[in-house]
Amino acid sequence: MRYCAFKPFLAAAALLAGSAQAQNDARLVALVNAMRAAPGACGGARPAPAPALKSDPRLARVRIGAGTFPEYAVERAGYNAAQVEVISARGAQDEAGVIELIRQPYCRVLLNPEYRDIGATREGDEWTIVLARPLLPLTLPEQSEVGREILDAVNAARAVPRNCGERAFGAAPAVAWNDALAAAALAHSRDMAARRHFGHQGSDGSMVASRATRSGYSWRLVGENIAAGQTSAAEAVAGWIESPGHCANLMNPLFTEMGAGYDISRAKLPGFVYWTQVFGTRR
Repeated sequence: MRYCAFKPFLAAAALLAGSAQAQNDARLVALVNAMRAAPGACGGARPAPAPALKSDPRLARVRIGAGTFPEYAVERAGYNAAQVEVISARGAQDEAGVIELIRQPYCRVLLNPEYRDIGATREGDEWTIVLARPLLPLTLPEQSEVGREILDAVNAARAVPRNCGERAFGAAPAVAWNDALAAAALAHSRDMAARRHFGHQGSDGSMVASRATRSGYSWRLVGENIAAGQTSAAEAVAGWIESPGHCANLMNPLFTEMGAGYDISRAKLPGFVYWTQVFGTRR
């Protein structure tokens, strides 16, 4: 799921009943770490060695299943992940056979230096490897400071011509900060964070136009960008610029004002950030 700049999960996983007592396969973990220490060829390149992964028993409880994102599966196992991937292999007779099966198709994943922890287990002829990077405690500056950062980044982006996908935009005038639009943006970020839901429709069925009106903004034109998972204002704006539709909003010369706000969902400790940016032009 690309939440503007939020990367898609690459596999589906779930916790299966009866897996609570699963133990990490120490030999398979050791072989993965040996591969990371001496990578060899991967996709025509020779990556640098990657740090050894730490065996984590929580990741050993994750199994492949249908309909659940890996991030949610590892969360249910008690691990808060910023990044996760689940690799499964079937038919190998031993750990060395697993490495041979997955070495080339998954070499970029297995050698990714961002991953820090690993779980590796076997059930019959099915092997499961879970790679994860922990989600670190998150704090952000006050709303006013973050809003200023977003405004400055947006106006810097609008100051130069750019392509938003296949659409070409000339440089656009700077937008001004508007407190009513900021209130509408913050309300929607809080609503998304409270529900752990990502979308333009609010829990009350509202869309950006009604939320802007509710905040006291009399608009002729209004637009909204949202994002989730970014850990800074700069990252959120960069994601919007990379996304053609969001970029088109950001570069639209008809918009004259904007507001923005974020909220951190504490339901998923240590936190997950939801961002909203609202553009407007008054009547």
